[in-house]
Amino acid sequence: MSNARKSILFNDAKGTLSPLNDLRPAHAIRTGAMTTAERLTRAFDLEPVGIVVPNDIKELTVEQSGVPVNEPPADNDDEILMINGRCPLPIDAIRNLKVGEVAIEKDTSDMIAVCLKSSDVRSLLSGGNPEMKTIEIDDTVLMRSPWDWKKFRDRCLSLDLDLIIKDMPKVEEAPPGVVILGEQGVAIHPDAVVMPGVILNSELGPVVIEENATIRPGSIITGPAYIGPGSTVLEQSNIKPNTAIGPVCKVAGEIGGTIFQGYANKAHAGHLGDSWIGEWSNLGADTTNSNLLNTYAEVNARASKDSKMERTGETFLGVTMGDHSKTAIGTRIMTGAIVGTGVMYASAQALSGTIPAFAWITDTGEKSFRLGKFVDISLTVMGRRGIKQSQAYSRRITILHEQATGVNSGMNWPGKPMEHLVNQDS
Repeated sequence: MSNARKSILFNDAKGTLSPLNDLRPAHAIRTGAMTTAERLTRAFDLEPVGIVVPNDIKELTVEQSGVPVNEPPADNDDEILMINGRCPLPIDAIRNLKVGEVAIEKDTSDMIAVCLKSSDVRSLLSGGNPEMKTIEIDDTVLMRSPWDWKKFRDRCLSLDLDLIIKDMPKVEEAPPGVVILGEQGVAIHPDAVVMPGVILNSELGPVVIEENATIRPGSIITGPAYIGPGSTVLEQSNIKPNTAIGPVCKVAGEIGGTIFQGYANKAHAGHLGDSWIGEWSNLGADTTNSNLLNTYAEVNARASKDSKMERTGETFLGVTMGDHSKTAIGTRIMTGAIVGTGVMYASAQALSGTIPAFAWITDTGEKSFRLGKFVDISLTVMGRRGIKQSQAYSRRITILHEQATGVNSGMNWPGKPMEHLVNQDS
């Protein structure tokens, strides 16, 4: 009989995590080698029985998950652990919760996790207020801003690699022509291809290469590092520590401290440091970013175009790039930039600051990416990887576009948030 704890991941819609969570719930953000949900489930040995998300992401979440979404649990006496999807680390305070206890982040008063009987969970989800004992947590454990992936990256990746490497055979003898350095462990899936001339350096941390990944000649991978299923590291790439390449990516050049959510390309030369890259994004040849100010000062950034400048707490911080965004060849990206979902940047001027979603930026100025053209391109890009864009996904893109541009697409469907629609001629 399984001893797994029944769980519900909830997304409280607090914080400003866009563009990371524009096309996924907060718990599905890749915050290391794994997504937050994958990490919490494995670390706590959870049995997911439900997910709670804001209504605007419900349809897409239903499609992406195998458990009920925004539905109350069965009316029985089961004990259920509810965890905030903005909490990327499996902290002991969650593990140790007893029935009737709730963990709160002291600084924000936001709920981190709560352990309740299913009847009380049903009451809580319907607006009730079951009796709970509050436990305050002094540490900052919840993501609040789009750059907070960086705050948790190193700890998440370290934990992920430890969890993953336990289930994979360590390499006792290097593949032909491959050099292995260090003692912290190298794990290569039997169906991965690591070609002669590759150097895998585990002096600073483990290196994990997943199923159907390919590492081409001349590449150097320095751990801690993770190469996800189906991804390709091209010739003479330099993959530096604290990098996690999600599934089905193609990367090249110099990459360090960067998380790829998955299905993205940086297939040419250029530096990419301390960055987060969304799905279906593409960095043009020689795109290069800054991840350190020349004053060595703390990086300031804006979570959105209209928000105030904030201190990030980071000295090293590159670009946070939303899904389906693209840069032209030779693009320079400045420290701490935030690039919204669906951006096309093709200007000779350096990309800096916060770029709103679906902006189309060239040397002639800035306009909005037309929805029809954007959808056509996204269908092509996803189709090249054998992924068919679902109706739920297309509808979510349409809503995001309307919210960002103020232009009514003219498409209607049940549940569409009418307050975001304006007249096409406005």
